[in-house]
Parts: sequence; structure tokens; C-alpha cells
Amino acid sequence: MPVKNRLKVLRAERDWSQQDLAERLGVSRQSVNAIETGRYDPSLPLAFRIAEVFAMAIEDIFEKD
Repeated sequence: MPVKNRLKVLRAERDWSQQDLAERLGVSRQSVNAIETGRYDPSLPLAFRIAEVFAMAIEDIFEKD
């Protein structure tokens, strides 16, 4: 079961495109899209990078159903 996340909202609040976020994370734009739409759950190291980029705790970005 995919993990819900607030990536799209957080990215929009910063006026970042998917490409902007992808570059900050060192992944493809398609990876960002797949995570946002729930088609892909990020690895733990990637989840930590996402939290670091947004300066937030992982649990404030990702939530289980």
C-alpha cells in the first residue's frame, strides 16, 4: 500500500516545479511525479533527502493510511 505524502503541496508552497525538486534531490522528474501520485514509495535514504530539502521531519511529509 503506497504511503500518502504532502510532496505536491509542499513543492507548490515553494513555487518549485517537479524538475526543480528532482534536481534538489538528485532524481528524475518522473521519480518525483511517481512519488507525488503514489505510484512509487521512496527508499528510506531518499525519504531522508526529501525531509532535508524541505527542512521538515519525515513524518510531517509522509503518513500512513
